[in-house]
Amino acid sequence: MLPGISTEQLRSRLNRMVADGLLTRQRYREVPPRVDYELTERSRELVPVIAELSRWGFTWAWGPPREGEAIDVGAIFRAVPGLFIGSDVRGTVELRVDRRSYCLALRPGAVELTEGTPEDPPDATVAGSEADWVAALGPESLRSALSISGDRSLADVVLDAVAPVSARPSIHAA
Repeated sequence: MLPGISTEQLRSRLNRMVADGLLTRQRYREVPPRVDYELTERSRELVPVIAELSRWGFTWAWGPPREGEAIDVGAIFRAVPGLFIGSDVRGTVELRVDRRSYCLALRPGAVELTEGTPEDPPDATVAGSEADWVAALGPESLRSALSISGDRSLADVVLDAVAPVSARPSIHAA
């Protein structure tokens, strides 16, 4: 899912992260072979830092995608849990991008993002195409194309955490 990176380059970086104690590696004896990587406790401590860098990027550096530029909305969602650490927000929100689903579970002392349709009905669902999400998360925060069902206030809290409308400065081309 990383454009421009070779398999060998990715393998090398993952092996380095395992050696540095940021990931664990589990190899399965299957055909074809499969390897899973998971974050260690040490790397989980970086989640709030990455989330704050994401928040800064959304506020100050985010711009409309260039023609042909790929946007991985899932990668943006993976930074969301760090935005809620220490928050008292509770509930589950399903974030749907075309046919992919991400479930954000907010509980006291725990925030978790899983990929796939949630087992239990979520408190809120926010759905849209990839283009709708790019517009909603972009500098203009155009959310009108997103479909929201369930607890609207919970959905708005999550959307505001990722892309706060009022916090964005106007961006002018030089």
